[in-house]
Amino acid sequence: MGEQRRDAGREAARVWEALVATARRSVADGLVVGTSGNVSARVGDLVLVTPSGLPYDRLTPDDITGVDLGGRQVVGTLVPTSELPMHLAVYRTTDARAVVHTHAVHATAVSTLVTELPPIHYMAVALGGRDGRVRVAPYATYGTDELAENMLDALAGRAGCLLQNHGTITYGTTLDQAYDRTAQLEWMCRLWLTASSVPGLRPSLLTEAQMAEAGTRLQGYGQRR
Repeated sequence: MGEQRRDAGREAARVWEALVATARRSVADGLVVGTSGNVSARVGDLVLVTPSGLPYDRLTPDDITGVDLGGRQVVGTLVPTSELPMHLAVYRTTDARAVVHTHAVHATAVSTLVTELPPIHYMAVALGGRDGRVRVAPYATYGTDELAENMLDALAGRAGCLLQNHGTITYGTTLDQAYDRTAQLEWMCRLWLTASSVPGLRPSLLTEAQMAEAGTRLQGYGQRR
C-alpha cells in the first residue's frame, strides 16, 4: 500500500511538472495574458489544476494543487482556479485526461460575432463533428455551474468550443493534445477573421461533405510503423 501511494505521488508530481510547462507555454504563445487561463490534468480520480490568481512563472513543485472529481481539495493549499466547475464537468462526462482554457484574443473575438465558427478550414474536424462547425457556448458568468452546463452543450460530440465573450476550452487524452487543439482553434479563428475583413469579399467555406472527407483522411495522418 505504501509503495502504491509513493508511485501515485511520483506520477502526480510528473504530471504537475508537465501541467506547469503547458501553462507557461500558453503565455509564451500569446494564448493567455497574466493569469487569465487555466490548465488541468487527470491522474486517476485526482484532478491537478492551476491555482487561482498566481502567475505561472512563479509555480514550483511545492505548489501542486489537486481536487477529487467532486471538487474537494485533496492536494496542496493554494486555491484552485475559479473555473474549476468547467474542468470537472469535462472530466465527469468525457474521457478527457487534460483540459486547457484560454482567453485567446482571436477566438474570443469570434465568440462575440457568431454562434459557431464557420467551416473555414478542414482542420476543424480535429475538434470533432463532421460538419466542421465549432460551437459557441452562450455567455454565463465565469466560475458558475451555468457556464459549465452551457459549455457541455457546446462540446457535445466535440473536443473543443468557444465561450461567448470569454474564450476557449479544449480537452484531450494528453496535455499536448489538449494544447494543440487550443492553438489550432485560435489559428482558425484568426484565419476566419482575417478572410472576413477583406472589403467586398466573403471567405469560401467548406461543405459538410468536404469536411467529412478531410476527417476520413486525417484519421490516417502521421507516421506509420
